[in-house]
Formats: sequence, structure tokens, C-alpha cells
Amino acid sequence: MPSTQNFVNQVRIPENNDWVVLIIVVCLFLYIFMMNVVEREANLKDFLLQKYYDASNNFPSWIITSVITVSCFSVLVSQYIPFVPKYVAEIQPFGYQLNKIGYTLIVVSLFYLVRSCLGYLLYQSIGDGKKWSIFYFTATKFYFIFSILMIILCVAHYYFPIDRNRAFVYYLCFFGFVFIFKLFFYLFHRNNILPQKWYYKFLYICTLQMAPILMLWKLLFI
Repeated sequence: MPSTQNFVNQVRIPENNDWVVLIIVVCLFLYIFMMNVVEREANLKDFLLQKYYDASNNFPSWIITSVITVSCFSVLVSQYIPFVPKYVAEIQPFGYQLNKIGYTLIVVSLFYLVRSCLGYLLYQSIGDGKKWSIFYFTATKFYFIFSILMIILCVAHYYFPIDRNRAFVYYLCFFGFVFIFKLFFYLFHRNNILPQKWYYKFLYICTLQMAPILMLWKLLFI
């Protein structure tokens, strides 16, 4: 008969992923609300192909899409965070300490918020303020598709028997492809959403796309 110690080592405690289901369900309900109320019962094709001057309630749609994207991305990436930094763990308001998902959600939210604010300031400073609304209208379509993919990845990651260590490499390749595709999407979109002059485009790509990604990587994994 196996020893008690070996028996204990073979016992696996099943993960409780109810919180993942809750987040995904909330995200799906938010999209249902957006499509039926904010976008006035638009179907998926109409929403993705609508033109800027024919659309309405662009800002609320951008906010909802951003919240869902940040939430789903944080749910997936938080599983690979090695640890919560000590200086963050020592902050315990009301006796509660941030876990990995909480830390990831805060960092990714701040990343998205700061980058959006800097993007707005850039467009205003170069006299292209009117193009900012067209920019986030177009970006909403991109992040809508990206967030749907993130929801699918979260379901596969938490509820299918995959090798999570090997999956991390595939996730990196996927996010790298998405990042490069996004740059081309912004550069060549028919709405011409980036600044007109080439050096402003270069400034936007370097300072508001590449540099923040490197900072996000450092905060989460280094």
C-alpha cells in the first residue's frame, strides 16, 4: 500500500474558476447592452462596417469595449505573473492584499488609461484634435474583435486541458502578431486616423505604442 505521504502528494485540489465565469458573463452582458442599447440594435456586421459619420454613441462604445478588453486580458495574463511586487504587496487597505489578478488589472488599466490620455494630448498639441474622435471610433472596432478573441482564449485556458507553460509561448506569438497587425491597421486604415505628417506618425508609434508595451512588460514580468 502507498504511504500516506505519497497519497497526499497525489491528491489534486481542483481549481475554483467561478470568478472567470463571472467576469466573462459580465463582459458578454456588457456587449449585449452595447449592441442593443448604445448601438441601437445594430448587428455585428453593421457595427464593424459602419462609417464614422453614420455612427452614434461612439464614446460609450469605446469605454465599454476598453473595459472588456482590459478585463479579459488581465484574466489571461495574470496566471503568468511571477509575483506581486513587494512594495505593492505591502499596501494593504482595510487589511486586504492585492493578489495577482488584482495587481494585473490595476497595471493594465493604468497602462490603457495613461496611453489614451497621452494620445489625446498628442492630437490636441499638433492641431489634429478633431481626428481624435475618429481615432477611438476606429480603434473600437479593432479592440472589439481582439476582446472576443481574448474571451475565447480565457475559456480555453481555464476550462480545457492545455499545457499552460507551452501555451505561454503561443500567447506571446499571438500578441506579437496582433501588435504588428494593429500598427498596419492604424497606418493604412481608410479613415486616416494617424497624424498626417510622417514624423508625427513615427512619434505616435514609438512613444505611444512601443514604449508603453515595454513598460507594461517590465511592470508585470520583471
